[in-house]
Amino acid sequence: MQRTEVELAQVLRTGPFHLALRTAFSVRGLPLQRVQHHLAHRGVKVGVTSLSYWQQGARRPQRAESLRAVKALEEVLELPGNSLLRLLSAGDAGADAERPAARSYRSLMEPSGTVERLLDALGSPADGGLHTVGHQERVRIGAGRELRRRDSQHVVRAHRDGIDRYLAVYRGDPGCDPARIEVAARENCRTGRVRWDREEGVLVAELLFDTRLRAGETYLFGYGFGDGTGGPCGQYVRGFSFGGGQYVLQVRFDEDALPVRCRRFAQTSVGAPRGGRTDLALTGRHRTVHLVEQGVRPGLVGIDWDWE
Repeated sequence: MQRTEVELAQVLRTGPFHLALRTAFSVRGLPLQRVQHHLAHRGVKVGVTSLSYWQQGARRPQRAESLRAVKALEEVLELPGNSLLRLLSAGDAGADAERPAARSYRSLMEPSGTVERLLDALGSPADGGLHTVGHQERVRIGAGRELRRRDSQHVVRAHRDGIDRYLAVYRGDPGCDPARIEVAARENCRTGRVRWDREEGVLVAELLFDTRLRAGETYLFGYGFGDGTGGPCGQYVRGFSFGGGQYVLQVRFDEDALPVRCRRFAQTSVGAPRGGRTDLALTGRHRTVHLVEQGVRPGLVGIDWDWE
């Protein structure tokens, strides 16, 4: 995929090194053999294999001759002085930015292990290979106070090569029948395998992408769940294994089922005390409340409400 100068300028600021290098190769339209030729003219010897490993993130230039090659690469690729070397000198900071620290789903909100068992059945990597860049979620509460729909517009970034799917977890309210839940793959994805646990009211859906992502690449997709099978709903909570990224949650209520009070909350895990309490005003005409979280932290965030 051809990159743009704007993308190159951005990734030179944020890193990581291997993604910046790969983007520069793409923007300049230089195959690795040609890059090697230009380096040789500057008295720098580096193999095509090494260049390939550097841009994939499989290896990181560390030796003195390798750092000299990186300095020459800045000239060959017409990049600002020290722009690539700066990303290298940041040590593991680039890797941390690319792959945020993670917490397990069980430590956040699911001590029974049901979700982990379903994820394992679908062959999910331990951390899914993806973390959220931006997530906008809309929840609809029906006239019977039940959760009717949950729709997501999701932007993720891969922190390893070869990721081509996302596993979406849905947890229903008491009485929920996961066998009757509708899984809707809307934008840039299609539905794969679906597994559920009726006793726990949990469903995991595989959403297949149209491409295999390389480490550092982003992907935007939309999906949703249609429910209505559970009992009265008094909250909606989202768990984040990774920190970073933006999260927007909107809850819309039916005109015949309006709560008397709504609040934003946050938790470090499902059993921890709820903090960050903020009252949310229900809009009169649209009957919605929402929250916006910039740079979410690993843990839980959500909205709860009182019916009486």
